[in-house]
Amino acid sequence: MSIQTSLSEMKRRVRPDGHEKVTGRMKYLTDLSFPNMLYGKVLRSREPHAEILSISVEEARKLPGVRAVVTYEDIPGLNGFGLIFPDQPVLCEDRVRYVGDALVAVAAETEERAEQALRLVEVEYKKLPVIDSPEKALKPDAPLLHPGGNILHHPYYQKGDVETGFQDSAIIVEETYELPRQMHAYMETEGGVIVPEPDGKLTVYVGTQHGFKDRFQLARILDMPETDIRVVSSPMGGSFGGKDELNIQPYGALLALVTNCPVKIHNSRPESVRAGIKRHPMKITMKTGVDREGNILAHKVKIIADTGAYATLGPAVLDFAVEHAPGPYMIPHVEIEGLSVFTNNGVAGEFRGFGGNQITFALEGQMDRLADKLNMDPFLFRLRNIRRPEDPGPLGQKIAPTNGALDVLQAIERVSKEKAKDWKKGTPDKWKVRGTGMALTMHGGGLGIDRIDPSGGRLSFTKEGKIEAAFGFEECGQGLLAVIETLLIEEFECTETDIKIVIGDTTLVPVSGSSTASRSTSMVWHALQRMKDSFRKQILELAQLITGISSDLLRMGPGGLWMSSDMKGSSPYITFTKLAEKMPSGHSITIHTSFNFPTSPDATVGGSHYLYAFAAVMAQVEVDLLTGKVKVGAIDQAVAAGPVVSSLGYLGQIEGGGVMSLGYTLMEEAIMEKGLYLTDNFDTYFIPTICDVPYKTHVEAIEKLVEGDTFGPRGVGEIGTVAVAPAIVRAIYDAKGCWVNKLPVSPEFLLKSVSLGEMQQWI
Repeated sequence: MSIQTSLSEMKRRVRPDGHEKVTGRMKYLTDLSFPNMLYGKVLRSREPHAEILSISVEEARKLPGVRAVVTYEDIPGLNGFGLIFPDQPVLCEDRVRYVGDALVAVAAETEERAEQALRLVEVEYKKLPVIDSPEKALKPDAPLLHPGGNILHHPYYQKGDVETGFQDSAIIVEETYELPRQMHAYMETEGGVIVPEPDGKLTVYVGTQHGFKDRFQLARILDMPETDIRVVSSPMGGSFGGKDELNIQPYGALLALVTNCPVKIHNSRPESVRAGIKRHPMKITMKTGVDREGNILAHKVKIIADTGAYATLGPAVLDFAVEHAPGPYMIPHVEIEGLSVFTNNGVAGEFRGFGGNQITFALEGQMDRLADKLNMDPFLFRLRNIRRPEDPGPLGQKIAPTNGALDVLQAIERVSKEKAKDWKKGTPDKWKVRGTGMALTMHGGGLGIDRIDPSGGRLSFTKEGKIEAAFGFEECGQGLLAVIETLLIEEFECTETDIKIVIGDTTLVPVSGSSTASRSTSMVWHALQRMKDSFRKQILELAQLITGISSDLLRMGPGGLWMSSDMKGSSPYITFTKLAEKMPSGHSITIHTSFNFPTSPDATVGGSHYLYAFAAVMAQVEVDLLTGKVKVGAIDQAVAAGPVVSSLGYLGQIEGGGVMSLGYTLMEEAIMEKGLYLTDNFDTYFIPTICDVPYKTHVEAIEKLVEGDTFGPRGVGEIGTVAVAPAIVRAIYDAKGCWVNKLPVSPEFLLKSVSLGEMQQWI
């Protein structure tokens, strides 16, 4: 792969955990073993919707080697979990609502014996009507899946008068876009070990993106004080949002407490498919009007999201989609309605992009169709309507001034014009056609207004002479350790051997909020800005106390404290190790900070954001008209997200996100029929391989911020996934003249667009 980048070579640091990961030496939480460890398994419903008439576990309990069998009757606290509403039963009592619902958990001396015990459990069901689509759930006579009905969330936003806007429009485009259910496809499925401690406390070694939130939920379920539960959440083998919600933790915890033994649960891939959350399938109808000059006048949007059987983060995902429905465009008349609907399908929740992928596919599809009808260059059409630095946010809220939208649009236009002609004239076979497409997006960081979004951190000088940085974030594959290491080295001019990083353990770290919403890098940066001066001052004062040298003459540097006039010398005046050894008894240096993620001061719609990143994508595709297959030749991205912290991490996020979105666009769909998964493993659910990855990738990082912006780097963990799909689909149209409104792109659909005349040209 040829990679071009303008990122500083000075920040191309190898990840601290990189060598262990690529050599296979990394010990993940699912690799852990303990003395007397048992193996747990969970029996899940075979029916997508049914009344439970009886559950018989007697035969399972009699099986030799089985140490515990638990049902809803064994839950000491709340029989429910969920990040927003605890509406999902830990173990079902009288009803199941999807095939991932848990009924019984067992612990045995071997995994095979635990599986055998599950086969001995007898469950008698009374089948109920299966609601396998939002349309069915919204019918007046539909069975109610929850006491409050089948609508989980119904946000609405209006500005101006869309009907007036449509009356004044010369061209109107109305289209419905359908987006699929997508698996996170992390290599390490949900799992870990839960260990009861001798003092009655519990240690939970399970990958998650929010250890403190897991601890809170487990405390309610187990009826234990939060302080008696320790959650060790890193490292994990991928998450992408899929491990932000509880998964196997409640079952392992219940079994560990009953048996007083460590219990390991590690989902198989089919178990992960059934029980794990997915990206929300959405059906989005957009009606957009423009005048003859290409000014967008009116934009009406209706979003219907299939949230599955339980809430998890469904309301927040829908709010995000509603907020980003106007995108980076200034539109006078806007009306947006969203519906998140309960069904008996698999539970949908957090997934990289958080609703932005779905809504951006639809929005950019509208932009391309309108530009086409206007016979207008798609870049110029977007340029005419794009937001400017002082313009309000998508829902009219005040946001941090930014020129990111224009910057990325101009950058990707330059790249596209340089490459488009060469790409099209290089078609190797007469039955293959090539095209180029672009798309634009903006993406809010943090949880948004009206949602608790605290953060913080801690800096300490340890007795071993290390600069210890502690944050309540998790390493879920995103490269957070490299970010923290790079920032510490830059701020204190030290080396990696002078540093100790502590994350992913609720007993050792302060509350920093979740490792989600593209917020971790930004919050680490903000925390260090708040702590660095005080920490440095105290280190220098300690050195003055010990050496007698004025702190004004000293500065922190590699390995210790240096004379300011001798930074080119061979060694520090006093090393950090010596400084720690000579530190007076009772003397300590520890700095704490606590703050909230920046939010808009005047936002009125829940979840609205204040800080945004921007991205533009250019995709090149080749369509084989004999097979309908699409090959992506290049995915170029320009990203405006403030200063780059870790250049390799930045590239990894954008390139990796692009490949993930390539799969979303062309091949991935977790198909369900009548509430049952038809794709339950990777033999039927296809994800991109190295053969599908474009061999030419260009990432341009636009680091500049508008004058006076003090908010530093924005996260890029999600934005690299968001605008890829519409860029690929626009490239398909450029190649074949065929609009696609449903993902993944179907080869059969493309083949139907091939005319007899085209076929005759190949003969």
